[in-house]
Parts: sequence; structure tokens; C-alpha cells
Amino acid sequence: MVFDVVISTGSNVPIYRQIVDQVRHAIASGDLAVGDQLPSVRVLAERLLVNHNTVAKAFNELVRDGVLESRHGLGAFVAKRRNVFSTAERRRRLDAAITTLTSEALLLDFSHEELLEAVAKKLNGFPKEKRKA
Repeated sequence: MVFDVVISTGSNVPIYRQIVDQVRHAIASGDLAVGDQLPSVRVLAERLLVNHNTVAKAFNELVRDGVLESRHGLGAFVAKRRNVFSTAERRRRLDAAITTLTSEALLLDFSHEELLEAVAKKLNGFPKEKRKA
């Protein structure tokens, strides 16, 4: 599977965070499946024209969070989904993400209804097996 990461050097989001976010999104959207291999740190760093430590930092965070698994001598693979965080930590992370999203949306002058509609539309774009009933 070919997985493309696109970075924006002019962004205020660090490059390693852009990589982390794009890998997470690709998995959530079904573009990457359990067992899929990602490019090696060296290959991805060369492709993105960034320092290999930047890519390594992103991959290390994804491994730490249980999103990827590192197989010695083989590379990084999408890990089987498991909860590595407690329910309280998962809720804390969700709350932080929602706070950021709602603050930004309201500062951009979107109404509550527009925000809810946008979230519902985005969520409906993800495969149903990724959503709980």
C-alpha cells in the first residue's frame, strides 16, 4: 500500500505532529489497515526532505500510543487496535480535542448548528466499522 504524507513547512504545526496526525487519520479512515507497513524512517525522511529524527520521533510516538508496532529489522506496521489508555485518559484527550475544535470554530464565527453539522458530516465520512453503535 502506498501511503502519502504531505507536510506543510509553513504551518505552525511541527512536522513530526503533521506526520502523526496524518498516520492516525489514514488508519481511522481505513486508508491504512492493520498489518500495513509504513515506509521506513529513512525512506519517508528522504521523500519528505526532512531530518530522519523528525520521522523517528513521529513513529516513536505512534508506537508508544499503540497505533503502530515496530518489528525489529522489518519496520513499522499498523498495530491491531487496542486501548493503551485508561478510560479517564481517553476522555481527557477527547475533551482537549473538542475544546480546541469548538474554540476555533466559534472564533471563525460558525454557529453551534454549523459546527454540529460539520462534525456529523466528517464522522459520516469514516467507515462504519470504526464507529461504535
